[in-house]
Amino acid sequence: MDLALLRTFVTVHRAGSFTRAAALLGLSQPAVTSQIRTLERQLGRPLFLRQARGVTPTTIGDELAHRAAPHLDALVAIAGTGLDEESAVRTLHLAGPPEFTALRALPALTPLVEQGLAVRASFPGTTEEILDGLAAGHHDLAIATARPRGGLLVSTPLCDEEHVLVAAPRWAARLSPEVLLSEGAVVLEQLPVVEVHESLPFVSRYWASVFETKPAAAATVIAPDLRAVRDSAASGAGLAVLPRYLCEDALRRGLLVALLDPPIPPLRTYFLVARTGTLALTPLAGAHEELLRAAGNW
Repeated sequence: MDLALLRTFVTVHRAGSFTRAAALLGLSQPAVTSQIRTLERQLGRPLFLRQARGVTPTTIGDELAHRAAPHLDALVAIAGTGLDEESAVRTLHLAGPPEFTALRALPALTPLVEQGLAVRASFPGTTEEILDGLAAGHHDLAIATARPRGGLLVSTPLCDEEHVLVAAPRWAARLSPEVLLSEGAVVLEQLPVVEVHESLPFVSRYWASVFETKPAAAATVIAPDLRAVRDSAASGAGLAVLPRYLCEDALRRGLLVALLDPPIPPLRTYFLVARTGTLALTPLAGAHEELLRAAGNW
């Protein structure tokens, strides 16, 4: 079986469309289509179901991808580093949320960097974009806030983060925990809100968990970085919901005040995600192990 055909097949399987696969491979869409048809003729079975938007693998296509993808990834790794692993420059392409990756993951990889590991970090945006990029081969390892489905990606729980409802002291002085617990939705209508997006993802998750309702106000300040949200809230711009690791220092210094201490605080789990079959590869295996070890202290 032609390895070039298998490479094209795995790329289409991961990308979910001939068009996206062609862009990733640097080929024309007709060339990708022709290669997939050739492989299907060789196997005597259809590998994809063509749909209006992209393609869906058949059961045979899924089985072939699960069997072939790890070996193809290993060959790519060998080709990229050479056989002399000790003298080769080892590079890890890591994707994840910008704040967590910057403050947690990258510092945790410093021991490996000192041993010769090169790291290239990227912040694609949403969890879906992070996982799509990993599946398409743009990243070696990803940190995601959702467990991926399917067999092409394998995930390991990394750590849980506690979410805290915070505000500057001048706002906290006007409120009491009793009022917040009983009238949480009303509080949002009275106080300005600082968030990362118009949809209020952090506030909505917190309100659903603690108050069992939805927020009824729009954000006053939108900043697509939790560090900016933290600093804006500390300046008095409004209340915010932040991961505890991100606001712990501000809480300790009195720049922010935790408005509530619920018995069961809202949590979000981070996952380490890799393509199936690649965790045995260097430098991915070392980075995976080092991050899990460091997470024990987070």
